[in-house]
Amino acid sequence: MRALLLLQLQALTSRVSLSSSTFVRGKSLWFDANRDNSQVRRIWSSTPVCMGRRSSKIAGRKGAQDAKKAKLYSRIGKEVVSAVKRGGPNVTSNSVLAAVLEKAKELDVPKDIVERNMKRASEKGQEAYIEKVYEVYGYGGVSMVVEVSTDKIHRSVAKIREVIKDYGGKMADSGSVTFKFKRVRVVNIKATNADKDQLLAIALDAGAEDVIDPPTYEDDTEEDRYYKIVGSSENYSSILSKLREEGIDFEPDNGSELLPNTPVEHTNVDKQTILKV
Repeated sequence: MRALLLLQLQALTSRVSLSSSTFVRGKSLWFDANRDNSQVRRIWSSTPVCMGRRSSKIAGRKGAQDAKKAKLYSRIGKEVVSAVKRGGPNVTSNSVLAAVLEKAKELDVPKDIVERNMKRASEKGQEAYIEKVYEVYGYGGVSMVVEVSTDKIHRSVAKIREVIKDYGGKMADSGSVTFKFKRVRVVNIKATNADKDQLLAIALDAGAEDVIDPPTYEDDTEEDRYYKIVGSSENYSSILSKLREEGIDFEPDNGSELLPNTPVEHTNVDKQTILKV
């Protein structure tokens, strides 16, 4: 009887692969056999790894960065279509298109996206994109400037009015908001990638205007905080080159950015409500 049980055990063991695993009661079990599959050497278990708060925040930041890239690519694509519609696909004779292509190169926009939109601009039925600026008062009277590039102007106006109304804002009169902002070129650098003294030295060497400290909120970590190097169209390329030389990772703007002339602090509750718009 004992010999029979031993033979059955050896037969069972022979069916265990060299690296097999299974899940039992929420734990993952690993079996390890000898090369000749004569017996099981050892068995151990571990609890499955779950995504914690840190992993969740990293995934959230990656999603936000991907969305930001998609927005940048979409904007550059529309600018390419608009430039080709106005002056044709010849870069030599179309200075507007040449400027857009230079900006796309500067912002690391993939070449295939540019080429695809240049081809799309020549298709029948493709309308030119129109740039529109809307001035808005958001939650708590916060001043906002909404910039739109669209080929369906009436649809865009209706959609913006709907969103603003849903979140307690209202459309402002022309000229009542834009004077509160200045248009600049901005480079965003994560606070964990560089310190302010280093960024100040780079900004001074490249002729930038300022380095803005990252705002602090109760729910933010170091990973969520960004410095801003403020420059102009003339020295923007120099700023990017200096950052690359220093090996500092950065995020460029979408071609330009509006910064408030007089920033106003707000609470975390206000922040979450405003960012929903």
